[in-house]
Amino acid sequence: MSDQLTLSAEPRERAGKGASRALRREGRVPAVIYGNNEDPQSIHVEEKELVKALMTGHFSNSIVEVTIGGKAVRTLPKDVALHPVSDRPIHVDFMRLGKDATVHVEVPVSFTNEDASPGLKRGGVLNIVRHELELICDAAKIPDEIVIDVTGFDVGDSIHISHVTLPEGSKSAITDRDFTIATVVAPSGLKSQEGDTTKSEGEGE
Repeated sequence: MSDQLTLSAEPRERAGKGASRALRREGRVPAVIYGNNEDPQSIHVEEKELVKALMTGHFSNSIVEVTIGGKAVRTLPKDVALHPVSDRPIHVDFMRLGKDATVHVEVPVSFTNEDASPGLKRGGVLNIVRHELELICDAAKIPDEIVIDVTGFDVGDSIHISHVTLPEGSKSAITDRDFTIATVVAPSGLKSQEGDTTKSEGEGE
């Protein structure tokens, strides 16, 4: 699981575009915390600290402890609005997490044991259909990634969600179908050779 991130915040007394612009000029980013059957709370965080958290690469899948006036609130980032030109963060939404909360997250996939895949050893290519999996997870056990074992997969085989052993506390958010995550496809050179062979056989008839 990703390490818990922390951010210090201050209450946002004034709302509106003008107040938000003023905060950004001071190096602050407007934000809101909502959910868990409580009223939304408007806050602002330091831009440098937020950017540092974003640069970890797992911000959206991490529990972020937001501290306001000495009180810590467990949250999950739900949306980060970026400036269309500068890419600087201009607003963040955080969702409060209850004690036994579950969360809907997108977790990246990676693949292992390529040397044990007959198709890949023959020069096949792993065509990744889904680079992330939509999961329902225990908020305290969000995985950094899902590692998929490709042992035994040959050219033409598909890797479905049913082939994947998800970690404890996680389940697929998509339950109505056994969707494809990746396929092992023949390399273009092999396809060309097969095509030339078929053509030659046809010419000899």
